[in-house]
Amino acid sequence: MGKPVVLQLGDDIRWNHELYNKFQDQFEIKRSYSMSRPEFIRALKERQFGDFVAMYRPFWNTGGEMGNWDEELIALLPDSCKVFASAGAGFDWVNTGALAKKGIVYCNAAAACTESVADAAIWLIISTFRLFSWSAMAARAIDADQFVDANRNLAMVSQNPKGHTLGIIGFGQIGRRTAEKAYKALDMKVLYHDIVQMPKQLEQVSDATFHKSMDTLLAESDCVVVATPFSGETLLNASLMSKMKRGSRLVNIARGKLLDESALVDALNRGQLSAAGLDVHFNEPHVNPELARMKNVEIMSHNAGASLDSHIGFERLGMENIISFQQTGKAITPVNAQLINKASSSKL
Repeated sequence: MGKPVVLQLGDDIRWNHELYNKFQDQFEIKRSYSMSRPEFIRALKERQFGDFVAMYRPFWNTGGEMGNWDEELIALLPDSCKVFASAGAGFDWVNTGALAKKGIVYCNAAAACTESVADAAIWLIISTFRLFSWSAMAARAIDADQFVDANRNLAMVSQNPKGHTLGIIGFGQIGRRTAEKAYKALDMKVLYHDIVQMPKQLEQVSDATFHKSMDTLLAESDCVVVATPFSGETLLNASLMSKMKRGSRLVNIARGKLLDESALVDALNRGQLSAAGLDVHFNEPHVNPELARMKNVEIMSHNAGASLDSHIGFERLGMENIISFQQTGKAITPVNAQLINKASSSKL
């Protein structure tokens, strides 16, 4: 019997060479590099990669050229495959339910980019209170009139975050770390909404208060941060934005499709919201031109988690997930383990 096979998607590893050497000692690594979807489908049908036990995608910007991991692709995976460990925090591009039905654990790498995304969230929170985007755009315009306009008028419509209420939708690792930073560094009051209430020890770090109803969180928050995975449906539409405190702020560090951008534009124009901070956009890589023109909107190019520290962690955590599953039967950061348990129970 040879070593179990791991299919590596995308580029060569760049940083964790010592761990990769150990990884190669335990597994035979086969490579797909950057295949188009038709090429990848053909390779799977022809069993070019053999009976691999796991898939490893170390970088979020390579190894995904085959597009969304839907039932068409997943159905072609060999029964031997039990783990898919990928870089990145979001998993809207992969059907984790279909993987679970096939008995495959999907592992994301949110833990590796938590610090970076939380830092970006704090930047966007501060900017929505202080309207730094207006100041930055005026300075970069190299136009004296725009500079004077921002210099004279920004102060009257900006505030310090201190003492204001921060509402976080999604209290996973990133949401909790954002809460901790906002509570300790900005002296903000923290509320959160999630499917279930977190254990007390996790709430105590930021003195966070659980809101079972999203409506009450929206009504009481001076700034709302969206930090929840995309489940296939818009989270905040016009109806829910109308329930937000008038003059409050909205920050999205999760996925662009969680927000109805037309409703957001309308809420900003009406003064229902005073500012917004967006790392992500509905139709990436295309940015809503109306939002881009607004002085009270800070926008980024989906860079919240894109630090060197994150990339090193993505690369490492993927290997650690596969090694852990091979040795113990359990992954470190499984996303769909509960779905797999349900699928197994239904077969009994």
